[in-house]
Amino acid sequence: MTDAAITLAGESELRLSGVLDYQTGPRLRKEGQALIKKALAKALVVDCSAVTKSSSVGLSLLLCYIRDAQALNKPMSITGLPEDMREIAKVSGLTELLAHH
Repeated sequence: MTDAAITLAGESELRLSGVLDYQTGPRLRKEGQALIKKALAKALVVDCSAVTKSSSVGLSLLLCYIRDAQALNKPMSITGLPEDMREIAKVSGLTELLAHH
């Protein structure tokens, strides 16, 4: 099993870590959604600097988290996007969207 986690650091920062793939994605989706709802801050940040490896599942998670935050009127920004995730975003045409967040 691959190791991955999403945790809430303080009131506004979600920390995504480990390997993001088809094995960890469904769990991280549910956990992230719950943390976004629980967060007290009016704006959120997802820190991806501890992601060690990611498939397209990682980008899918980020898009889901952005949508969850938007539904709660909480702006979300993304920091520390690893190179493999940036490359997938570029190929997928999502670079501009992620840069906006």
